[in-house]
Amino acid sequence: MTIPFTESEERVALRDSVKALAAKYGHAYVAEQARSGGKTTDLWNDFGKHGFIGVNIPEEYGGGGGGMGDLAAVLEEASAQGAPLLMMVVSPAIVGSIITRCGTEEQKQRWLPGIASGETVAAFAITEPDAGSNSHQITTTATRDGDSWVIKGQKTFISGVDEADVILVVARTADAKTGKLKPALFLMPTDAPGLERQHIPMEFVAPEKQWTLFFDDVRLPADALVGDEDGGLWQLFAGLNPERIMGAAMTCGQARYALEKAVDYAKTRTVWKDQPIGAHQGIAHPLAKVKIELEQARLLMQKAAALYDAGDDFTAGEYANMAKYAGGEIACNALDVAVQTHGGSGLTTELGLGNQLVAARLGRIAPVSREMILNFVAMHSLGLPKSY
Repeated sequence: MTIPFTESEERVALRDSVKALAAKYGHAYVAEQARSGGKTTDLWNDFGKHGFIGVNIPEEYGGGGGGMGDLAAVLEEASAQGAPLLMMVVSPAIVGSIITRCGTEEQKQRWLPGIASGETVAAFAITEPDAGSNSHQITTTATRDGDSWVIKGQKTFISGVDEADVILVVARTADAKTGKLKPALFLMPTDAPGLERQHIPMEFVAPEKQWTLFFDDVRLPADALVGDEDGGLWQLFAGLNPERIMGAAMTCGQARYALEKAVDYAKTRTVWKDQPIGAHQGIAHPLAKVKIELEQARLLMQKAAALYDAGDDFTAGEYANMAKYAGGEIACNALDVAVQTHGGSGLTTELGLGNQLVAARLGRIAPVSREMILNFVAMHSLGLPKSY
């Protein structure tokens, strides 16, 4: 397939609109909400009102009819203004994509309009304490009981559960033929009896909280199952590839925010003689290196999104993983260089780079670690023997 190196006029206009709206809120708004224990609800609702949250959802279900490239552009621009919305990675990208591709018509009619408008927020639960990066080892089980499913198990590091109306839970059902467990996806309302949650305190401060979930025989109706019970892993990766693309978009936006702050400071801060510090190669070269690595990461992210939108799931997965890796690296590198450029003031609360530096470090771990991405590329892209 041919992938152009320039974005369409519609995509550029979308970026400009998102930038203008996100700039009205900016880092100061997000930081204040995070410090006070508040939520970015006003920003989320404003994005929803302008059609940004559901830009990837089909028009017949209330969305913008665009693709993952459009949704990634929205999150990147918001992040570049210091106003990232983590739940965009989860609600329209992961859950919205899975329901669009795998859900029944009734499920699409019920859930997608709300997800598109932002009025319905969906969380996603796959990670478990003992499984780590090995999703094949998750032990949350779903058992048939008449016309119902009974969910039992535990999940951890699940984002935004306190903001969500529904959770897409990855469980395992028994295969009657082999006796083995196979993955299946279930929509679970956050007020379902038997669902308990526990907050996980994190070192960085963010409006979106992390949670451990406990499913104590949570009973769900038959139509809570999304997709085919025997559909296999492709249904899961219909959401995991968008997750990696959106993770890359958010970290690229974080890097852009940090680089802009650092460059502005380097142009105006004068210490020796009458030259700004940006005239010195010790300052200029690290910033130039960040710019180059940032554009590399953005190209990977845009190619991954284009491949996903074209329906090439396997190749999209390859590039989505590489984009997520590159985005996590550049966010950490850009914020580190930005702090160093500012000197001591780089760690002031007012500037906010210190907290973002800690938060960006998560991009090297979640939603999949650097090491697992390297394993994937080594095996699938290079054809090397499997190492685990």
